[in-house]
Amino acid sequence: MTTIEEKFKKLGTDNAPGQEVRQRADDAANAGAVIPGTPVDFSHGDVNESAFAPTPGSLDAFVDGFKEGGAQAYTEYRGQAAIRERVAGHLSKFTGAAVSAQDQLIVTPGTQGALFLAIGATVVPGDKVAIVAPDYFANRKLVEFIGAEVVPVPMAYLGSRDKAGIDLDKLESVFKQGIKTFLFSNPNNPAGVIYSKQEIDAIASLANRHGVTVIVDQLYSRLLYPGRDYTHLRATDINPKLVVTIMGPSKTESLSGFRLGVAFGAEHLVERMEKLQAIVSLRAPGYCQAVLNTWFNEPEGWMADRIRKHQAIRDDLLSLLRDVQGLEVRAPEAGSYIFPRLPKLRIDLPQFTRTLRLQAGVTVTPGTEFSKDATDSIRLNFSQNHQAAADAIRRTIQIIERNRAA
Repeated sequence: MTTIEEKFKKLGTDNAPGQEVRQRADDAANAGAVIPGTPVDFSHGDVNESAFAPTPGSLDAFVDGFKEGGAQAYTEYRGQAAIRERVAGHLSKFTGAAVSAQDQLIVTPGTQGALFLAIGATVVPGDKVAIVAPDYFANRKLVEFIGAEVVPVPMAYLGSRDKAGIDLDKLESVFKQGIKTFLFSNPNNPAGVIYSKQEIDAIASLANRHGVTVIVDQLYSRLLYPGRDYTHLRATDINPKLVVTIMGPSKTESLSGFRLGVAFGAEHLVERMEKLQAIVSLRAPGYCQAVLNTWFNEPEGWMADRIRKHQAIRDDLLSLLRDVQGLEVRAPEAGSYIFPRLPKLRIDLPQFTRTLRLQAGVTVTPGTEFSKDATDSIRLNFSQNHQAAADAIRRTIQIIERNRAA
């Protein structure tokens, strides 16, 4: 039987995005000379005027919510009705399948909150849950915390083109073994790759055949680069009772600080999520909910401009990284993450990430947060000031060369 200490030890927040600064320095990490430069935290995006500021009007919307007082502070648990109606309309058009504001949508405290509620609504101790490797760091931890068994499904993203690279044969095999729930992100976090229509159709077909509930995180599905089509799972022939989609105005819109997310899909699952939210947080922050009025309502051309700027940063960073002998990297097709595989080093990944932060002022997230097997990868969020990001990558390369295996 798992003890409470063991249960929480598995959650391990030391290397989670934003937590790196709590690590203690060690002598090995301090051994090299410091490389001067502007500190850059690639574990998160930079949300200010020098990088990517929040959606225009978001602060005014929050103030409007504040002025509403109690009516906005104490909304129903699913979120304020009028706001849900507007959001449901946008999501129906965006995903290509109707969303009922009354029965199929819940506003949550961030997409992380939506993920917790969705897993809590579908998974019980002893269940088997399929998770893509690599994928979002909280998937595995939440499933294990509940007491279910994680069944990894590999995704060969580096060796694939025009698809994410999920092993569909393995997915079918694990579905046959009694999998109850399947979790994945599209676009993938951390690799930034998009699932092809053929992959999404196959997932829908397998879910229908085996009665598997699918939770899909589509947080970055608005920030798509030219050249790839995007298929929404809920717009396929998947049984609508088997799918919950998670989105939110977060990284793409630089609104992470408002802690807003939404989940929409199967009515019976959304109802369970509402009941769980009622005993966890009651509701998403009331005043913040008003900021959802800016979502899908940005000024004309704003999103296209944001995509162009992200693409320019992405391309510059890829150019620098691809000059590093032995480093492997695939261009992300959406979102703001790069997930390079490092060349062979004389130090392990935890020591490398600490050394990089202390000697070069560059914070990254180790790949092991996203897959236990990703012991030679790092995740970079390049939603940053363009010049600062490029300079930080140059310093990162210096640290790689300092520690390259003989």
